[in-house]
Amino acid sequence: MNQLPQSAIDGPRLAWLFLDLNSYFASVEQELQPRLRARPVAVVPLFADTTCCIAASYEAKAFGVRTGTTVADAKRMCPGIELIEARHEIYVDYHHRIIEAVETCVPITAVMSIDEMACRLIGREQPLLAALDLARRVKLAVRERAGSTLKCSVGLAQNRYLAKIASDMEKPDGLVALTPDILEAALLGLKPRDLPGIGARMEKRLHECGIRTMQQLLKLGREEMNSVWGGIGGEKLWHWLRGQDFNDPALEHQKSISQSHMLSPELRTLEGTYAVLHKLLHKAAMRLRSARLWTTHLTLEIKYAVPKAVATKQHLSGIPQSAWAKGTSLIECQDNLTLIEALQKLWAQRPQGAGFEKPFYAGIALGNLVPNHLHTLNLFSGLEEESRRTRITTTMDSLNHKYGTNTVMAASMLLAGAAAPTRIAFTSIPELF
Repeated sequence: MNQLPQSAIDGPRLAWLFLDLNSYFASVEQELQPRLRARPVAVVPLFADTTCCIAASYEAKAFGVRTGTTVADAKRMCPGIELIEARHEIYVDYHHRIIEAVETCVPITAVMSIDEMACRLIGREQPLLAALDLARRVKLAVRERAGSTLKCSVGLAQNRYLAKIASDMEKPDGLVALTPDILEAALLGLKPRDLPGIGARMEKRLHECGIRTMQQLLKLGREEMNSVWGGIGGEKLWHWLRGQDFNDPALEHQKSISQSHMLSPELRTLEGTYAVLHKLLHKAAMRLRSARLWTTHLTLEIKYAVPKAVATKQHLSGIPQSAWAKGTSLIECQDNLTLIEALQKLWAQRPQGAGFEKPFYAGIALGNLVPNHLHTLNLFSGLEEESRRTRITTTMDSLNHKYGTNTVMAASMLLAGAAAPTRIAFTSIPELF
């Protein structure tokens, strides 16, 4: 890097670089299959009109196809769209290639998901011109080392949250720096829904409080923001939107781990659902231990197919549904035995009757996670019992990491067979499977 003039060193400084791969799964397929380049492509979990697209190329997005668009709608909106069945092991391989490429330029501070990562800038990397030069080198390294068709958008800002916002402002292949002098004007050009963390529910809550524009949101004080958000989340956002690096979420531990699965027709029975739930719990527990976390809450969710007349809503697949969920508190744990015992108790509480005989979806979630350094020993089982359970799970994980996720598992999972294969959510970090 060339020596910067003193005026550039004294100018705006930026603390974070955020990289977002554009249409990642679809771009990898276009990299591997040249015939797909410049064509509308959608990556799907399987070939069925009722399933949803999990990624779309920019050529497909031009027709309105997005992540979550049903395959039937995608075909209608974009005649001739190429449907490609997802190959998650390949996307994981490219994920690691991209990490290696980025780290030839700058160390990665946090991998946010399979297609997003954040890098903290230090010293001579922080002046605006140096940060822009670094971002261009990162983009070039991704193309040269991972794939010539892989494009990424890079955001630069004073904190990770604003850098993420900047990366979303110009796609595909964009580069945006939110310096303090343009920050307010840039934010005023957005809608509250554009901000990470503001989804449909939060947007509705803002509307109920009379907040519909960024100008109204930015006028709120810290206490008002806390009141709207109902807690510390509002104060954090107040600081982040002003460029302050206040309790950055990239430096905090994960708050929940979930696994879910759309049941295949042969498993849409109570016995099949129970087997799949065991498999989902097994995978979630492995992720929990890999992240050195402990859980204090387990939630079970089942969705049932019902006649339209009694359905509470319609699933994305088009199935009229009635959903049931139940949670239970746990003493801090991370072992399969304790979690299976909790699953059994929740399963026994599932609803009975005519409307709950056709399950088609099952999910589990581990919540209220505690990092290893804050874990409190269970006073009831004691050190010896916890040590025994830890040895069992450590041995299981070691074998499953080496020979495959299902090498050692509970017998109750056997019926699930190949069901609930590894899928990569955009919010997960694919290290385990």
